[in-house]
Amino acid sequence: MSEYTPIGLGHEATTTTALTHSGNFHVDETLGYVVLHYALAPMGDLRARILNGTSDDCLKFYRSRNPEQIQAADIVFDVGGIYDPTKGRYDHHMKNKPLREDGTPYSAAGLLWKDYGKAAVRNLVRTQVDDATIAAIWQSIDKSLVVPIDQDDNGVAKMGKLSLADIVSACSPPWDTAELHGPEEAKRRETLGFANAATAVASHLVNTIDRVRASLKAMDRVLSAYAAAEDKRILLMDTGMPTEKVIFEHDLPVIYVVSPTGGGQWNVKAVPPERGAFGQRISLPEAWAGLDGANLAKACGVSDAVFAHPARFICGAASREGALTMAKRALEIDAALKQ
Repeated sequence: MSEYTPIGLGHEATTTTALTHSGNFHVDETLGYVVLHYALAPMGDLRARILNGTSDDCLKFYRSRNPEQIQAADIVFDVGGIYDPTKGRYDHHMKNKPLREDGTPYSAAGLLWKDYGKAAVRNLVRTQVDDATIAAIWQSIDKSLVVPIDQDDNGVAKMGKLSLADIVSACSPPWDTAELHGPEEAKRRETLGFANAATAVASHLVNTIDRVRASLKAMDRVLSAYAAAEDKRILLMDTGMPTEKVIFEHDLPVIYVVSPTGGGQWNVKAVPPERGAFGQRISLPEAWAGLDGANLAKACGVSDAVFAHPARFICGAASREGALTMAKRALEIDAALKQ
């Protein structure tokens, strides 16, 4: 818990002015702006604030290297040579740059996420959740998205092609824009590029936060279903949702997951030997592979059996009871073969 209230997060009624540098832009200051947008003025126009330099909400935003503008801004990030969050300064380019506990240097995005991330998450989560869930979402985004940006921006490790950093870089105009179109048009295209990058980053952040929220919700339901299971090798879910992450993170001995599909069918899916791997802890019976309809029903003894994939990792039935019976019989057949 910080010992100070980050600028703009108190009960101030005045407008907050935020500034980052002009010129070439990267993913860290782009995400930094997006974080401030969702933390301080989520109902404002993210693009118009960049393109027009004006705002009808409580956040104004500028891109400049002008010392007077830097001095006048309430929040300055990725420029200015100062890290002092009590004064709204979030640069990280100094000799004694701010570091994470493990020694990883912060980027501007990381510094702003530390102070404003939870406020942004709270404004983006559209369902009622408690502070512990907000903190868990913040931590997940920090680990999966912000730390890699810190590493990339500080030259510790590249995010790689098709990463968020690469998407932001692709929004920058080519090096010869001024040569071909003149300095004024080059400046206009650079500003437009930052607006496009911020829009892409904002969409990614919004979607990622919502997926993390749903993932935490799924964890509670998976663990509850496992606790209620008669046979801990079969996880019966009343709603389709991601289960593999929870199974491996909690070292659950689940072999098959039984859950409904959107079309009213119920599937049996085999758990892989390792998270994200191909293969199965126990494959579905070989005699079922590639069968469907009446042929499969005859082979497995379940009247409403629908299909069994040739790769033996998934099968299905028309009912909950039918799918559950298929999972139980698959385990019985495996046990018999091992004997």
